[in-house]
Amino acid sequence: MNANTGSSPHDLRNRLVDAILKEDVSGLRDARVETAMRAVPRHAFLPDATVEEAYANKSVTIKENPDEDALPLSCASQPDVVHFMLVQLAVREGDDVFEIGAGTGYNAALLKYLAGPSGQVTTCDIDPDVTAYARRTLDENGYADVRVVTRDGALGAPEFSPYDRMIAAVGMWDLPAAWWDQLTVGGRLVVPLRWRGLTRSVAFRREKDRMRSDSVRMCGFLPVIGQDGERNGYIDDDRLVRLYWDEDQPIAPEPLREAITRPGSVVWTDATVGPVESFDGVWLRLSATERATCRITAKPEAMEAGLQRPASPALSPALVERDSIAYLTLERTAEEPGGGARFRLGAVGYGPAGVDLAERICAQIRAWSPARTVEPVVTAYPADTPDSALADGAVIDRPSVRLVITYDS
Repeated sequence: MNANTGSSPHDLRNRLVDAILKEDVSGLRDARVETAMRAVPRHAFLPDATVEEAYANKSVTIKENPDEDALPLSCASQPDVVHFMLVQLAVREGDDVFEIGAGTGYNAALLKYLAGPSGQVTTCDIDPDVTAYARRTLDENGYADVRVVTRDGALGAPEFSPYDRMIAAVGMWDLPAAWWDQLTVGGRLVVPLRWRGLTRSVAFRREKDRMRSDSVRMCGFLPVIGQDGERNGYIDDDRLVRLYWDEDQPIAPEPLREAITRPGSVVWTDATVGPVESFDGVWLRLSATERATCRITAKPEAMEAGLQRPASPALSPALVERDSIAYLTLERTAEEPGGGARFRLGAVGYGPAGVDLAERICAQIRAWSPARTVEPVVTAYPADTPDSALADGAVIDRPSVRLVITYDS
């Protein structure tokens, strides 16, 4: 289709990149990635979208899920996320790169542009419809030398390894053992990693016996097929309030049903944010200090019925222990000079231990407030690593990996 109403694809592409560089709050920049995104035509990988849609800063679904209540099966990622993840990956001329999640083929084309004529890119997907789409678009746009394979990305592609760079374009709950064997020591892995209800793009550097992060940024991705370690359930009879947690956490929705029918107890801090300021770091700190950290979502009808509003109703951190729950909340305070609104952060607790849980959330709000841009270090170890060999921090065990989340301050 790709019909447009005025501006050329070249102009729209440059405007998109200009907007990403102006508005992106990740703080990550690389002139080579900028050049690649100005050169590779995204619209050519999205033939069913208009040119304007192709160069809007939003994801585009390429394969719907037949289950109307489920997420799409495949999407073209949002361009600003593509940008900062490529900066995190730091592909060099001549690198051998492996991508999990072929999507439209656009990201593989960018990777090939960055790796250059002497580099090699292999992209894979478990869905043959997706790989067929990517193969076609890559061939049509001059990237026939990109390898496209159909398989479970958790297996990697050992026949083409080792790799200097690996990147996942799907949300991963675990880091498969095969990836350790196929990524060179000194290489880099960028992965949307899911833990304690959140997803962050983590850039790891591969060391001999571990992978250690040097960048952690907020993102959102469709979860990979085949990793089912996340659990969810409603905590109210009307199915308006839902929790998401990991299988290693002793969380059950049923004991919370009575708690949230009673009035909650709110604990406030002095920390405030503006209308566009992120408080994402509070959740990260909770995941590094509180094993009870999970995610809560609440539909508008729940607040209309009296539930205290979560800070972000679609996506807020919570603590759950047995029959008690607390979660992050906020309220508008007096406006700043000049009319800017401010919002005070706090926590609301329900159940016998609700106030204690709310106080524990507030402790992490206070730790975050004076150092809002500080990121945790995420260190990944093979699953058989003994406790004595782990870094200090919160340990999260997965089938193939042991994650340690650490703050230095």
